[in-house]
Amino acid sequence: MPKNIYPILKYRDALAAIDWLERAFGFERISVHDGPDGTVAHAELRHGGGVVMLGTQGQGDDGGFGDRTGQAWLYVAVEDADAHHDQAKAAGAQIYRELEDQDYGSRDYSARDLEGNLWSFGTYAPA
Repeated sequence: MPKNIYPILKYRDALAAIDWLERAFGFERISVHDGPDGTVAHAELRHGGGVVMLGTQGQGDDGGFGDRTGQAWLYVAVEDADAHHDQAKAAGAQIYRELEDQDYGSRDYSARDLEGNLWSFGTYAPA
């Protein structure tokens, strides 16, 4: 079955968020569609087999976001949580929960992005 869940995030400065998500968390830019006045109408970023969509707050249909940003919590499975943690920390990510081994076999950590969304990265990959 193809992947069918694609989180959507809104940022006050989506261009800065895209650059930061690439540098800190290793996302790959798939597409960026310009909005008015240097904003981002829609963008897609890939991490492994997953994709997140994002845009500038207030552009297009905000789907009820209003003026709220930084309220999402996402989980991303990675092969090497230690290396990923080190990359994020070196890029200035605010580490919310340090690397730790979980009872269920995952090794993971959590960090906030530049606008406050919480991201967890770990070796556990849900079926």
